[in-house]
Amino acid sequence: MSTPIHAPLSRRGFLMATALTAGAAAVPGLALAAEDPYAASPFRKISDSEWKLRLPPKSYEVLRHEDTEPPGSDGPMLNEHRKGTFACLGCGLPIFKSDWKFESGTGWPSFYTYIPGALLKKVDLAIGVPRTEYHCAQCLGHHGHVFNDGPKPTGLRYCNNGVALKFIPA
Repeated sequence: MSTPIHAPLSRRGFLMATALTAGAAAVPGLALAAEDPYAASPFRKISDSEWKLRLPPKSYEVLRHEDTEPPGSDGPMLNEHRKGTFACLGCGLPIFKSDWKFESGTGWPSFYTYIPGALLKKVDLAIGVPRTEYHCAQCLGHHGHVFNDGPKPTGLRYCNNGVALKFIPA
């Protein structure tokens, strides 16, 4: 069962979305459920070596190996302010609407909500502090982390790697 985006955080501070996929093993820790609309996605069948050929080097490292770009390094997405949609660079799934983007001052494109069903979440302990990491629901590509310091109406900040996004003008 999925947790609604605006639900209160659990006692440990985590929101967990859900999905079921044979490819979920490629992203250890993703929460799973039976009603995954992307279970048969051809993007989940692409090998790591094929992804490496399809994506620019830094995008490959972020999307497929959960790397993080340095803050402020991706000016095009960070400074994109036109009306439109921000989509996953790996598979084109729309993730954020431009109306939801805000200037967080962090050096990464930030959004206060996402398109329902577009993201899967998991707990990330890589830096020793629990954080909620999110991935594209269609191709399982890593995009960033969500924090509780965003603006109203959600109070959330989806801090996204710019190299993991493409912009589609309205």
